[in-house]
Amino acid sequence: MNAELSSLVVRARIHAALGDPARLAIVDALTLGDASPGEIGHTLDMATNLVAHHVNVLADAGLVTKGRSEGDRRRTYLRLRPETLAALATPRLAGVSRVVFVCTHNSARSQLAAALWKQRTHSEVASAGTRPADRVHPRAVAVAHRHHLDLDPAGTAHVNDVVRRDDLVIAVCDNAHEELTGPVRPRLHWSVPDPVRVDTDAAFEAAYADLADRVDRLAPAVLPGGSR
Repeated sequence: MNAELSSLVVRARIHAALGDPARLAIVDALTLGDASPGEIGHTLDMATNLVAHHVNVLADAGLVTKGRSEGDRRRTYLRLRPETLAALATPRLAGVSRVVFVCTHNSARSQLAAALWKQRTHSEVASAGTRPADRVHPRAVAVAHRHHLDLDPAGTAHVNDVVRRDDLVIAVCDNAHEELTGPVRPRLHWSVPDPVRVDTDAAFEAAYADLADRVDRLAPAVLPGGSR
């Protein structure tokens, strides 16, 4: 817990340092190369004293380091520390062996989420429902086909038959999230509107887009190395 609090304090300090437009402009200017304070001032049309102030704040937050020129020893060069910016990335979820997406009927959202996860991460995944339907909804099958997802039209299952102890369970509907209060409990909740209620292609496309965005955000936090 202390390590988590320490990390939050560090990340808050970094965010605070980046919260000023001038400091963010300096970070942008240093993203691809080093520069002296004078060069930064010239590039950003910023007074010398303001550059010095902002650089000191960035340095205190661990975002920028200063080093003497090997040529003119009177000159200082500023260097961005990318590893500090990396600390702002999505926190990692450790110990995840498999992801399981859950909704009520396991006929649309959980199926699409699992198919997306399989397509984009090539890692183990499953889906289930609290009250599974006999088959996947035809519009879910259709949207999966349009986006080249691997989806079994008859592959529905109950959470009790699917979820294992070490799974990362994600409820992709509000009902499943609120129902699962026993041994099987979602670690994450995605409040994705039910496309079946509207029952149009547009509603299913919207659900697909929502899930795709969430899968892309989750993948770096779960996969080894933090990338897809």
